[in-house]
Formats: sequence, structure tokens, C-alpha cells
Amino acid sequence: MALVPAPSNDRKRVKVYELKNNDWFDRGTGFCKGVVVSQDEAKILVASEDDPTRQLLETKISKDDGYQKQQDTLIVWTEQNGTDMALSFQEPEGCAGIWDFVNEVQSRLQALAQDDGLSDDIGESVNPIMLPLPELGNLHEIENHMRAANTTPGGREALAKFILSQDYIPKLIPLVEMAEDLESASDLHRLCSIMKMLILLNDTAIIEYVVTDDVVIGVVGALEYDPDFPLHKANHRQYLSDESRFKEVVKIEEQAIRKKIHYTYRLQYLKDVVLARILDDPTFSVLNSLIFFHQVDIVQHLQANGAFLKELFGIFGAEERDLQRKKDAVLFIQQCCAIAKSLQVSARAQLYQNFINNGLLDVIQYALRHHDASVRVAGTDILVALIDHDALMVRSKIFQAIQEKTKPLTDTLIELLLIEVDLGVKAQMADAIKILLDPNANSASIEALGRTNSDFLAKVRGTLPAMPQTDNFIQSFYDESARKLFQPLKDLEGRKTMDNLSIQEVSLYSHLVEVLCFFIRQHSFRSKYFILSEGLGARVAQLMDCPEKHLKLTSLKYFRTCIGLHDDFHNRQIIQHHLFEPILKILFDTMPRDNLLNSACLELFEFIKRENIKIIVTHLVETYREKLAAITYVDTFQSLILRYDQMHEPPTTQELENSFTSVDSDTPARNVGIMNGGRWGQALKDADAEEEAYLNGSDDDDDDGLPSAVKPVLNGASPVRPLVSYPDDEGDDDDMDILATSAPLVSPHNISSATQTQETPVTSPSPKPTGATPPERISEKRRREEDEEDELLANISNSSTKRRASLSSNSSTASTGSMQRLRRKPGINSGKDNGGGPKKISLSIPLKSGGEGGEGD
Repeated sequence: MALVPAPSNDRKRVKVYELKNNDWFDRGTGFCKGVVVSQDEAKILVASEDDPTRQLLETKISKDDGYQKQQDTLIVWTEQNGTDMALSFQEPEGCAGIWDFVNEVQSRLQALAQDDGLSDDIGESVNPIMLPLPELGNLHEIENHMRAANTTPGGREALAKFILSQDYIPKLIPLVEMAEDLESASDLHRLCSIMKMLILLNDTAIIEYVVTDDVVIGVVGALEYDPDFPLHKANHRQYLSDESRFKEVVKIEEQAIRKKIHYTYRLQYLKDVVLARILDDPTFSVLNSLIFFHQVDIVQHLQANGAFLKELFGIFGAEERDLQRKKDAVLFIQQCCAIAKSLQVSARAQLYQNFINNGLLDVIQYALRHHDASVRVAGTDILVALIDHDALMVRSKIFQAIQEKTKPLTDTLIELLLIEVDLGVKAQMADAIKILLDPNANSASIEALGRTNSDFLAKVRGTLPAMPQTDNFIQSFYDESARKLFQPLKDLEGRKTMDNLSIQEVSLYSHLVEVLCFFIRQHSFRSKYFILSEGLGARVAQLMDCPEKHLKLTSLKYFRTCIGLHDDFHNRQIIQHHLFEPILKILFDTMPRDNLLNSACLELFEFIKRENIKIIVTHLVETYREKLAAITYVDTFQSLILRYDQMHEPPTTQELENSFTSVDSDTPARNVGIMNGGRWGQALKDADAEEEAYLNGSDDDDDDGLPSAVKPVLNGASPVRPLVSYPDDEGDDDDMDILATSAPLVSPHNISSATQTQETPVTSPSPKPTGATPPERISEKRRREEDEEDELLANISNSSTKRRASLSSNSSTASTGSMQRLRRKPGINSGKDNGGGPKKISLSIPLKSGGEGGEGD
């Protein structure tokens, strides 16, 4: 068998679509051609229009892939990996050429498979199917034949060809009326089953045919008698026959577009109502594809018709008196915007731009102020769709209105939010306000378009005014409109009780608090000043007294948002106005029940404990300690009290002793004030004249003579290295002799001074006695880690032991006179402090709090 000839190489311009999440994604525009690779392989290739070297599509034609031709310019199929693809040709001739090529390739592949005996299904598909004549007596046989054909792909294809070639559907339709006249329920149920099987063949030609004007009423008539519900009858014919549902606001001259509008409406009715319960995925996908491409054609035609748009938006002029026509025009624009959501970015942007140029924002203003709730809902739908598409464009228009001293759209939204009785409209208005005032909102759709079509982006953006600074727009909102928005919250100040709120008031307050939380997150410094000046925090707390639990949760969300920012401004405001009072009240009212409200309160306090927000922990424990201690079914509040006690507990006895010089201390410094005023000084007598003269003389020395290693540490922290470099044991003998013989008398008022003299080399000037500032007590939060402290103590101990060994072995004789002088002091001779306990005297270098040095007996 000869190879299949490739289609002519003329340029067939085409768009490539891919179905993602039930939405058709445009992969780009290019030129399509069919390529025969070998006797058993052929491909469809689409090269990019912008870059011919880039392939938008390369798919291998398979013998069993369900290629379908829809209308005159569409080919739809499913790839082997399950992806639905579509080619939308610019010209019907190009579509026909590729379609013929695909059919020829598939026929050849099926013939080859049949010859090789590789597929029994293909052999069966060649055999034509003959159905009995469409008569009431044959309905049972017809149904059985169709069920048998549905079991194989080849049988389904042969059945679809037979139905179309024999015009079988028009022959079945009269049987519905005959069965109704005979009141034969069994025949009506069989007709319904036959019609379902015909539609579920998933053949595009059959689905398009059943929604045409000639047969649609008969088809839905048969589908009214569902055998699954034998006692019920639907009214599909009555619904679709009601022509009043089609309202032509502006006359559409193009008959093809009018037909597509009707077909699209019927397809949607089939998908959403008639077949909603029994649709399988392939049929659902085909219906969605047909609806989508019809909608694209309709919208593209309408937006390209300038006269149509001018007449449509002219309805809202002052000369138009027909209010019903204005209402219909709003609903029509709403439908166009709903369809635009499924369009590609470029087509959607062009549609909105044409609508805005013709006055779309004025239509929204009109719809939002309309007395009819359905019109207001339509207006909000249009606005939300427009904001979702391009919030920056809407914001620029609003700012332009502010500059021109006209009423901006934001004021209209605020007024509608405050007075609207429809709860759905309230919710949409609150969302619209948040999106418009989001400083991070950008035009995602336009930016995506810019990456693929920069020329179109420049054309669209060139028609818009320059976007002002976002800060200026938000600042103008706070200056002019914010007080109007939150006035209902301020009005709560004089309200005595919150028990009689209406449904509309509860909804309004809930939306206002949600918007306020959004502003706190997005407009940090502006919102702080606004909340302080208007006193909104106390008003939100007031809402927590209402009986509606969802409003309590929303109010609690405000405080959770404020505290979650770790902003001292909000924390101080909450503490200053005692706003934890209503939160604790809710907690006590709901505990120990495990419900959402109670859990939200517990989460708030758990967050405070986990993040250790000290200012709030202190306020809670100092103000509500007894109440918190009474909550025992969770350990959150005991942990808060413990956290507070740890922050404020006094230093332990060991810590106090470590603040002075002791045998094992790493902070050996003591000063005169503490020695005289503390328990050490009570065990020592006043210095004699000789000692006083010595001390007065040493005060003349200057601290600048100290080596850099012994200079006081300014921040009170202990250095991590020894302050004096000690020589080795072998060279200590002479130095120790000199130190021992030249040591001055030790004053009981400043033992650390003597220590300084003993352990400071003779070549360095004597430092002053310990300063008048008492040692700085080490707070708990700045305490050393246990491992660091142990390591430091070990180093000090080693150095001290080393020096004591040198002293005892080499300098015992030289130090006899000094030690005798020490033993003659009554305070030392007694060996006891005020408490009567034994006491050691440690000789070490005087330091400020946190210092370290060697020590000796």
C-alpha cells in the first residue's frame, strides 16, 4: 500500500490549545502541517509563528486516538498521556486539509493492524451496524443492539456513523409523542435510554446535531422520562421553549452568532441539568469544549463590533427612560464578563479595555446603586471580575476620579457595604475593598501577557493613564474615606448592650473587623495611627460581648493579628485599655468545653507563652494572676505564671556569694561599700592609721598604668582569658619571694587591695582599690550557660592551684611577716562571720562584676 500523501504545504495558521483544569490554555499561534515519517508513522507539527524553529506541537497520529472535528475550524483529540488537545484553524480549508490527512493516516494504520491480526476491535469496526426501523414495537431490539455496540470502541464508532448517515435521530423523535398519546411508560423509558446512549457516544457531530432547532425539543422530550425515576417527569421542553428567556438588549444582526448563542445555551442546559447525573468524563470534556469555543466566537464578534458596543453602553445615558432595558443591559454585560473569565489573557484584556473605554465603570456605579438586588449582584460580579483581571487599572481610574474631585468608586463601595441588606453583596464589597487597597496587588494577567505578547501589552497599557504612586492612593483613602468605612464601629461607643444586633449588623461588623485586620497587616504605620486616633481597639473588644459566636471569633482574630505582629505599639494599646478582660471572660464562659471559640482563646495565650512576649506576660500575671491560676485543665496559664516568676525571681544565695570573692568564685572582686555594709564588713574592725595611710597613698595611682589585660570590663561581663599572664612553675620562685616580702599590710576594709598587691608584678604600678560601684548582679537572662561556666571555673582552679603550689614551696619564709600581720586582725583571727560559720579569705586580683583571676590561700 502506498504511503499517504502529505497535505499541501500552504501555510495553515492555527492556534494550539491544551485543556488544563477544565480550562483551555493557549499554547500559542503557529503554522500546521502533516508529515509522513514512514509507512506506519505520521505526525502533525505546528511551528511557532514568532519563532519558526520552535515547535508548539508535535504529535504522532495513532490509529485509535479519538480525533474529532468540531464546527468547520476545530480538531480535538486526546493524547496518549491523557491530555486533551485542540487545533483552532483560521480558515476552514486548512482544517479540512489536516482532517483529511488524519483520516487517511488512521485508515491506513487500521488496515495495517487488521492485516497483521494485531487488533480484533479494528476488524469489528469495519463491519457496519444496522439498527431496526425506528418504531415503537422495535424499541426493545434497538436498545439491545445499541448496548451491544457500546461495548467496543469499534462498535461505538460504527454506531455513530450509522446514526448520522441514516438520519436516525429525526426518525426517533415522533415516537416520543406517539408513546405519550398511548401513555406507554415502558416505551418512554426506552426512548430516554436510547437518547442517553446516543449522546454518550461522545461524538461531536451527534452532540452538535441534538441542540439544533429542528430536533432539540424532541430530544429533551425523550429525556424527560428517566427510568431511574419512573414516578417523576421533568419539564425540559417547557423550559427550553420559553423564548422570553432570550432577551436581545441590542439587536445582533449576524445570524450565525445568534445561532451560536442559542446552541451554547442549550449545551449548557444539557451539561448542567439534563445530563448532570450521568455524564462521564469524555462527554463532559466534549461539552465543555463546544461551549468554550462557541463563547470565544461570540465574545470576539461582539467586542470587535464598535457600533454594537456604542449602542449597548448608550443605554445608560440620560436620554434612555426604559429602566427594564437598563437592567437587561447590566445582566448582559455580566454574562459577557463571566464568559471572559475563561478566555485567554489577550482576548480578555481586549474585551475589558473596550468595555472601559465605552464606560464600564459608570455602568458599575449605576448597578451598585440600583434598588433591585439582582442588578446590584450583577454589578458586584462585574466589578470583582474586573478587579481579578487587573486591579491596577481599576485603581488608576479611581485615583483619577479623586484627582478630578468626583466621587470615586471606593466611596460607592463603602456606602453599599454599610447599607446593603443582601449578605452576599456585602461580602463581595468587602473583598473588593481589600483587593483595591492591597499595596501588593498587581496585574498578574497583564504581566503574564507581557511575557508572551509584549506588543499587545504596550498597546493596551498605552491607552491607560500613568499609574500614580500606590502610597498616594492609599493615603488619600485614609484621609477621605476610612472614617466613613469604620464609622459603625465608632458608633458602638455609646451602646449599652450587644444582645440585640440584627443579622445585617452582625454581618457588617464582621466584615469591618476583617477589613481592619487586613489593613493592619498591609498598612502597618497608617493603620496604627488610624486605630489609635479612632479608638477602634476598644470597639472591637466591645463586640466580644455579643451572643453571636462567629462575631466573637472575628473579634478575637483582630487581637490575634495585632499580637502576632510583635509590635509594641499594638501590645501597649491592648494593655493600656485592658482589652484582655473580654477575652478572659469568653475563656471562662466556654471552659472546659472543647469548642472552636475556647480553642481560639487558648491558642492566643499559647502564642504569647511560646513567643515569650514579656510585656504581655507581665501584664497578664500582675493583673489576672488569681484568675489564671484557677485555669488548670490546660497547662498554658501555669506556664505563663512560671515564666513571669522566672523573670522576676530574686537571685539565689549561691548567686549572691558568686557576686563576691570566695574560694571557688569566678568573680573575685569586692568593693568597699559592700564590705562595710554587708555581712562581711560586720566581722572586720576599722582600719588602723598605718593601713589607712597606705590605702590613701595607693589612690594616687592612675588606672591608666594597668596593663590592658587588667583594665575593667565596661559591660560587666567576665573576660574569657586570664587577666595576668603567669610564668611557668620553674620561674616562679624569685618572683614569689619578691611578692611575699614586699606585700603591704592588708586592710580589713579592702582585702582585694592586698590581693592585687600580692599578685601584681612589681614592675607594674599598683592599681586603685576596688571602685565605689558595687559588683553588678548577674540577672538570670544573662547568666552563663552551664557548660561555659564549668569550663571557666576549671581554668581558674588550675591557675590557682598552680600558683598556690609555687607560693607554698618557695615563699613560705618570705611571707611569714605579712601573714602574722593578717593573723593579728581580730576579724580574721576569729575565722567566723556574723553567722558564726567558718570563713576563708581569698586573695585575688580586684575586678568589677563578672571578672576573673587567680586566687591563693
